[in-house]
Amino acid sequence: MTSTNDKELSRLSWTRADIEERLGVRGGRYTHTNAALTFFLALITTAGLFGILIPNRSHPFVAMLTDRGPVQYVTVLFTIWAAYILLVKMHKIRVQRKALQVPLIPKEGGFVLSVGTVSEVLDRIHGICDNPQHFVLFNRIELGLCNLRNIGRVADLSKIFHDQADNDEDTIESSYGLIKGLVWAIPVLGFIGTVQGLSQAISKFGSVLSETADIATIKPALQGVTAGLATAFETTLIALVAALAIQMWITLIRRSEEQLLDDCKEYCQRQILGRVKLSMLERGG
Repeated sequence: MTSTNDKELSRLSWTRADIEERLGVRGGRYTHTNAALTFFLALITTAGLFGILIPNRSHPFVAMLTDRGPVQYVTVLFTIWAAYILLVKMHKIRVQRKALQVPLIPKEGGFVLSVGTVSEVLDRIHGICDNPQHFVLFNRIELGLCNLRNIGRVADLSKIFHDQADNDEDTIESSYGLIKGLVWAIPVLGFIGTVQGLSQAISKFGSVLSETADIATIKPALQGVTAGLATAFETTLIALVAALAIQMWITLIRRSEEQLLDDCKEYCQRQILGRVKLSMLERGG
């Protein structure tokens, strides 16, 4: 193996490139993330964040996060959890894109991809990458070429690539299941905080009215009512802002993943199917 191939092998080693594998947990396939790892990181980060904020709760914004009941703590935890999922997905997309930079087809001018030369390309894939099934591009090409080698029907290769492209889209789409749940749960938590705050305010206001009718006494007692209203509106505000930010971030990540799938499809069309068509023309000639 040449020095160039050694560099490629080091760059595309899944166990060394995947951030989850480097942290000692099983990495998710393609851009799937490990839910337990991201939750643990979010839990530690949330605890550290509130450990810093609580001593400074005199600040209005800090008070908004720390003095509005347990809902705020869960909202922040879910928001940070979603952020870690997206950060890990960003890293995984960058790792996936490295496969697109690898020339799998030998650069010799006369090389033609056929049933007889398939093994050469497959050996090159396994020489470059330790776990091809974890890479969208390598897995797709390997499945197609293994079918070509075993069955020998060149005409089926395009259909195999098309079907596998659909499967890859479904696989990547399923990786958003957890984060979709978090984006749904965050605003719901905000509405729960609203109900909780309004309930507090109404309860305290009823207590004030039942205990006294003196305006001078009612006025200071209304501070407890306003605290409940603050909880009601501020929990919703934090939750909606957090959900909006995470949803916008998801949109950007999805666009990046869609571009990855499109680039993989184009790579297969140009580098693999293009060479097969050349083989068929030569046979026909």
